Amino acid sequence: MKWNQTDREILRLALPCIVSNITVPLLGLVDLSIVGHIGSAAYIAAISVGTMIFSVMYWTMGFLRMGTSGLTAQAYGRDDAGGVRRLLRRALLMGLGVGVLFLLLQQPLLQGALWLIGPSEAVAPLVATYYHIVVWGAPAMLGIYGLTGWSVGMQSTRIPMWVAIFQNVANIVASLVFVFALHWDIVGVALGTLLAQWSGFLLALLLVARKVREVPKRVPLPRGASHWQAARGDVDIFLRTLCLVAVNLSFTTFGARQGDLLLAVNTLLMTFFTLFSYIMDGFAFAGEALSGKAYGASDGVALCRVVRRLFAWGWLLVAAFTFVYLVGGTSLLTLITNDAGVVAAAHRYLFWTWLIPVAGVAAFVYDGLFIGLTATRGMLVSSLVAAAFYFLLALSLLGVVGNHALWVAYLCFLSMRGGAQYAIWKCKIIAKV
Repeated sequence: MKWNQTDREILRLALPCIVSNITVPLLGLVDLSIVGHIGSAAYIAAISVGTMIFSVMYWTMGFLRMGTSGLTAQAYGRDDAGGVRRLLRRALLMGLGVGVLFLLLQQPLLQGALWLIGPSEAVAPLVATYYHIVVWGAPAMLGIYGLTGWSVGMQSTRIPMWVAIFQNVANIVASLVFVFALHWDIVGVALGTLLAQWSGFLLALLLVARKVREVPKRVPLPRGASHWQAARGDVDIFLRTLCLVAVNLSFTTFGARQGDLLLAVNTLLMTFFTLFSYIMDGFAFAGEALSGKAYGASDGVALCRVVRRLFAWGWLLVAAFTFVYLVGGTSLLTLITNDAGVVAAAHRYLFWTWLIPVAGVAAFVYDGLFIGLTATRGMLVSSLVAAAFYFLLALSLLGVVGNHALWVAYLCFLSMRGGAQYAIWKCKIIAKV
């Protein structure tokens, strides 16, 4: 593949995002690793449940990042300094505001989560202890979401990378001290996470403050999207995220109904998708920044060039991941677990993972492009259609082909998202550029 300036821009933006994606799950893994040495399975279960609760809470608030990055990139592309500053204030205030709302609603949110998950009587109090401490980091985490979106829009993905790395280092150090030196057990783990969240937020503020100094204070250019348009985009992204949450939670639920073995198998094999998504998300972030910048500058030629090169990188990654999964799938399974029974059962479904890259590549690339162009309604429609088709397939085929039905449905969900976005792109979006 012949490189050009656009490729260098894509990699400059994508690589720090990939590093960030890899480090983010470490916050939960560090907590699990530390409590795993305390000596009680109840602690491990409590951290698992608590981490799941916060993952869902924060994932559904993804519009705080995605709704900011596209608008900021467009303002940056048209040299709208006032718009860039307004979007930063909006992102920060919305993140902190939603975080405070979570604090006010923390008790009903916890009760609803415990009712849905149903942990044992021994685990539930520990979950509550962990939750009631870590929830005070909600304003910090959601503030980071807004600052991350603004940074991506400003073509600076290194800010969220350094914040993610710093958070993990702070979490490891604080949790080790609180648990093993002060013997605070699960309280220590929770406090370590809380400290990491707020210290990460303060670092993000510092780095963004340095970045915003580069923005001229007064440039008399027209305003960008209205508050109503921005709010409508947030709603679209929020509803689209709920579709993704519903599909992923149902995938786990349907697997659990088939027994513990198949639940473990599906969890194991879903790691193949997670690995692919960590890399593709980086290129989606690059798509948000570069497509938004080109669109804001009314540079259709640059936008088309970005689209072509993103898909070139996407198909290169498809080839690489497919080869790795074909050749090294068994090795990856044994690397993740040494349970011979789970590995043997997973082999019957391993071939589905070979199709993950080709099924998912278009959805990742178009997500980045749609966010950059703030074409959020297209993202919502494509996700609704794909989710409806997923549930139709899964519920129709589960009784016929068993666990294979879930993988057929999930792969169709990925490919239909990309296919629907392609149709919307060709019919409604590209003509307006």
